Amino acid sequence: MLSSIIDAFKVPELRKKILFTLGILALYRFGAYVPVPGIPFHEFATAYQQSGVAMSMLDLFTGGALSNFSVFSLGIMPYITASIIMQLMQGVIPAVGRWAKEGDAGRKKITQVTRYLTLGLGLINAIGYLLLFQSSAYGVQFSDEVPYALTCIVVVFTLVAGTAFIMWMGELITQRGIGNGMSLIIFVSIVSRVPSAIFSSVNLTSDLGMGIALTVLILVVVLACIPLIIFVERAQRRIPVNYAKRVQGRKMMGGQNTYIPLKVNSAGVIPIIFASCILYLPAQLAAIFNVDWLTTFADWCTTGWLNWVLTLVLIVFFAYFYTSMVFNPEETAENIRKQGGFIPGVRPGSATVAYIRDTLRRITLPGGLFIAAIAVIPTIIFFFTDNQLIQSFGGTSILIMIGVALDTMSKVESQLKMHNYDGFFK
Repeated sequence: MLSSIIDAFKVPELRKKILFTLGILALYRFGAYVPVPGIPFHEFATAYQQSGVAMSMLDLFTGGALSNFSVFSLGIMPYITASIIMQLMQGVIPAVGRWAKEGDAGRKKITQVTRYLTLGLGLINAIGYLLLFQSSAYGVQFSDEVPYALTCIVVVFTLVAGTAFIMWMGELITQRGIGNGMSLIIFVSIVSRVPSAIFSSVNLTSDLGMGIALTVLILVVVLACIPLIIFVERAQRRIPVNYAKRVQGRKMMGGQNTYIPLKVNSAGVIPIIFASCILYLPAQLAAIFNVDWLTTFADWCTTGWLNWVLTLVLIVFFAYFYTSMVFNPEETAENIRKQGGFIPGVRPGSATVAYIRDTLRRITLPGGLFIAAIAVIPTIIFFFTDNQLIQSFGGTSILIMIGVALDTMSKVESQLKMHNYDGFFK
């Protein structure tokens, strides 16, 4: 591992990408502590400590920016929500579906619409937070030295600008850095909360020795689960493909055997992120409208048995949904046919399409159930123990961290192999 990191910094192009990525992520973390102008921070911090579970989970995905009421308080959630909407629209609106099939030109159109939608959702969230924090639940009062309307405009504009800036930083990392920018921002947000969560876990009980022992036990269990998670993340179902020999000019072509690698968890951490966004949407709506029944419903969706059931169902659903979006059995079968290949024991054409689709469905179910179990079980434990370390190092967090880490390491490894260096995965 250490030698691979050293090799990565030996390649000038790769070194620049890594340093660029780290610089953008450092800028993001700095922005999480830059306060929004016009907010009385001491009063807000006191009121925020009494917030519910829904707000604490939203704060986890912003890396503490929400509890600081910083310029990045909205985090990456508006962009992710906009991305989910655009993914769903591909199957509902024919024009958006055609864009998805038009290659780079179509993706640029989808990206542009996603950006505008992100700003719109950011504006709604910003107004919602402004109303929430001025409600009786928080009681934040602005200074009389500045006109009230001007303060509200400045707060909303700052929050929306922060969302736009996060979106821009994520796209910069994707284009010029290493890895997926949006995923890395979520990764850094979650990791940044771990030190404070460890400190909170140690001091959870009056017995310091018991607190230390419990914290060590949690960390040992987490470390023990990592190899299993990595095993499932990299597991594949390989469908064999044979290519018949054919003569092209004076050369003999084909005659080789290969396979189609179908990952058990083709969607990666996307189902977890999508499910989290859906479940915490009521919390965002409650922040906008500040209605008692909506706040109660938001708490139900973010904690307790309803949250556990919905998390399980949504993760499995999005595992199937996203897999169907990124893998097309018809296109795969057509490419095999054009290249003179066939799956042994399966007739070309519709039979091949059905075989690939059925195989994909069979392996997606255990993959979806596995990541759902990893996400739900720690949430149940946290519900009964109230240990912040379990929340920060829970299933959702650890799956996102491992998934993003593996994806980033794979991209670094591909760059290393281009320059004849061994990668991370020996």
